[in-house]
Amino acid sequence: MNNLIVALGNPGNEYEQTRHNVAWLVLNHLKKSDRLIWKDKFKGLFAIDSESVFLKPQTFMNLSGESLVPAAQFFKVTPANILVIHDELDLPFGTIAFKKGGGSAGHNGLKSISQLLGTPDYMRLRVGIGRPSVGSVSNWVLSNFSNDEQIQLNDYLDATARAVELYQTEGYDKAASRYSRKALIPTP
Repeated sequence: MNNLIVALGNPGNEYEQTRHNVAWLVLNHLKKSDRLIWKDKFKGLFAIDSESVFLKPQTFMNLSGESLVPAAQFFKVTPANILVIHDELDLPFGTIAFKKGGGSAGHNGLKSISQLLGTPDYMRLRVGIGRPSVGSVSNWVLSNFSNDEQIQLNDYLDATARAVELYQTEGYDKAASRYSRKALIPTP
């Protein structure tokens, strides 16, 4: 396999539509999503298409590396060919950005992956969820999208899925140059 695309999230129906699970929602919007056959392995669900292995860790967010690392080892995917899709507080809702390596910025899923992978040098697709104007960050990421966000959510997820598909077909550099800190939907 050329690459491993890992969508971070939390298992369980109560988390399904939360901001923290936006990466799982993105994979559900891939053009080929209805043709992917998900199997249970690596403490996660994985599916394979002609270009990639997709993985949705079924550990909780802060243990994501326990799913990613065995999958990467099994499929012999190096860190340079791993794309981790995750929610990003530091980008507004509707904006995405590709990033090579770097710190975790307090994201527990990225901390787990970097620690267990032994390097922070993997690709990321940061999916903006914005920061709460008041209240705790943990309550924010574990809450559902607002009514206003719900109106634009499908368009946002479709556009983000297109960025993932471009990454698959054209590679990181092409996808990153087209979608660098790009607002995918009009801001209200």
